[in-house]
Amino acid sequence: MGYWGYFVVGRGERPLAELDALAQAGDALTRRASAPGGWQLWEYPSGDGDVGNMNVLARETGAPALFGYVMNSACVVLEAAGPESGAWTTCLGRAAMAGYLGADREGLTLEDYFLEPGDAAERAVRWAAEAGHEVNADTLLDVLTSDPDPLAENLLFRFLDRLGVVPL
Repeated sequence: MGYWGYFVVGRGERPLAELDALAQAGDALTRRASAPGGWQLWEYPSGDGDVGNMNVLARETGAPALFGYVMNSACVVLEAAGPESGAWTTCLGRAAMAGYLGADREGLTLEDYFLEPGDAAERAVRWAAEAGHEVNADTLLDVLTSDPDPLAENLLFRFLDRLGVVPL
């Protein structure tokens, strides 16, 4: 069985775990990394429940925020928001995610839930610009279209590195 849980990325003067946006995670949040500019990476290992509200985190910190929910180390739901650039959702490990979604009773497809890789790369470039980083959409697209080999969380960390917020 693979890993299930959230990784939370945000920028702030104080620890993200102390903010109201992540209060429902309680003491289960663990800081995994810090990076220049006040960037922080936190982990919430859980297959149950919700870590908090990413939109509220972006508003509360005044900076872009990103949640990566790893599902069995096979795929990742990426949710991102910026105070100016707005919210968007995509996934890493698209084939595995399609398997988790299965046959939707309403006929919805993967693209109904998540931005397609090209659109997600464009949104991620705007998110990174709001974070003060200039990034190349093609390098993000490479991650967004890669298979998780062997772990989807490695794709997430590569994506964060290419966004310029949490280096590998």
